[in-house]
Order: sequence, then C-alpha cells, then structure tokens
Amino acid sequence: MNDLTLIGYAPSVYTRSVRMALHAKSVPYTFTQVDPFQEDGQAALVGVHPFGRVPVLIHQNTRIYETTAILEYLDTQCTSVPLMPQAGLPRARVTQVQSIADNYVYSNLVRGVFSNGVYLPHLGMDANLSALNAGLAAAPRVLDALEEIAQEGHALTGDAVTRAECHLGPMIAYFSMYAEARVMVQSRACLARWCAALNTMDAFLSTRPDIVHQIEKDI
Repeated sequence: MNDLTLIGYAPSVYTRSVRMALHAKSVPYTFTQVDPFQEDGQAALVGVHPFGRVPVLIHQNTRIYETTAILEYLDTQCTSVPLMPQAGLPRARVTQVQSIADNYVYSNLVRGVFSNGVYLPHLGMDANLSALNAGLAAAPRVLDALEEIAQEGHALTGDAVTRAECHLGPMIAYFSMYAEARVMVQSRACLARWCAALNTMDAFLSTRPDIVHQIEKDI
C-alpha cells in the first residue's frame, strides 16, 4: 500500500487501534497528528471528517473514517498479515469484541474511569466523580462479558494481533491505569492472561502514546 496517510491524535484509543493494525501489517504511512479537542484541530478536520473526529485514513484518493471501517479496509487491501480469523465463530467473536469495545468499554471504562480517575487528575483538572463511579459500577458486567469470550478460546487468546486486540487493547490499557480497575482486570484469569500477552506484542508496545509514560511517572 503506497501513499497512505493517517490523520489522528496519538492519545486517542481509536487512533492507536489503527496504528496497531498498520504496524502489525508492516505498512508504511504518514502520521498527521491533529488534536480534535482544540479549535485549530477542529479547523484542520473540516473536509476530512463530517463529525470532526479522528482517526481518518487517506489512501491515494480514498478517504475512510470510523475505526471499524478503517480496519476492514486495511485488512482487505493488505492481506499478507490478516487481522481476522477465517473460521466463522472466531470471526464472529472478534467482531463481537469490537462491538463491545465501542458500545460499552469506551463510554464506561475509558471516558468514565480513565478520563476521570487518571487523565484529568494528571492534568490538574477537576474530575467528574459521578462519571467515575458510574464507570466503575458498569465495569464488572463489561469485563465479565469479555472474560467469557476469552474463556471460550476463539478470540482474546493472545496468540496474535487481530482486530480484537487493535480495538480493545488501547481501551483496556487506559482503564487498567486506575488502581481499582487494574484489580478488576487481574481478577479475571483469562482476560488477565490476554493483557499479559498484549503487553508483549510489538504492535501494541510500539504505538504506546507518550501520555502513558508521563502519567506513569505520577503513579
């Protein structure tokens, strides 16, 4: 794949999802960083994303946004390192993990717990304790669903990088930076094993955002 540009924001879990896929496939690309939370960032996104979000993938004259669509495109355009199993049930489970990540993990574990329990305090900003507590309350059901999938052994096995690792990995990593959240993850054996395997994968380690190193210095 030639002439590939990723417009994104390094701390974004979804930007990291795409970067993990690109790294796993050894696809070269130009990374254009845009902060969607800043006014100049929003101005830069005009014309490339109708909702002013990241990531956006531009391949020659093709523009794609929404992470699931980007991962699908990369997997079909660069098939040498597939990120999706071939068999029906494993494919379904990977897709299921992606959907769980989008609908339940991001809002509760990332926006609720990480943002208010880790990120905002790191910046010296006031956290929304109600959102933090709501995220922690919702987390067990979400983690139990992921644990059940991991136990089954068709996805979240830690054997290779799939779209499940790309989609869920950055979110669980952020969530686990909060001490109480980390205990929740570690108490689920299969999910904990998957996290341990994830932390040995080059695609995951090489896309670690700088903000993680900065926060870890404060913990």
